[in-house]
Amino acid sequence: MIRKLQAVAVDCPDAVRLAEFYAELLGGQVEMDADDPDWVEVRGFEGTPLAFQRVDDYRAPQWPGQVSPQQMHLDFDVDDIEADEKRVLELGATVLERTDQLHPEANWRVYADPAGHPFCLCAH
Repeated sequence: MIRKLQAVAVDCPDAVRLAEFYAELLGGQVEMDADDPDWVEVRGFEGTPLAFQRVDDYRAPQWPGQVSPQQMHLDFDVDDIEADEKRVLELGATVLERTDQLHPEANWRVYADPAGHPFCLCAH
């Protein structure tokens, strides 16, 4: 029996830069191992830790296209989607789709992190 999910690992071109983005977004701390600079973790927030690993020849996902598929994305619960959108944009994210403005039943918006990975802010 698996005890718990240890981390979610994300490929990227710059592990430190992407870890800093998510640490700021989630209120966590960046943890680095001097022996492995290509693996960086974000811990100290509620939820499963995130890990970032640098890969050579990284290709950012395309959304919504599938030429370079997203493979996975992260969803974050937020109380104020407008305020949190402003914050993620200031941190370096870009808007991919304001789904809640296109479809009345939707409660989310889609963004790309600085490495191009899609993620959603979901209003609750």
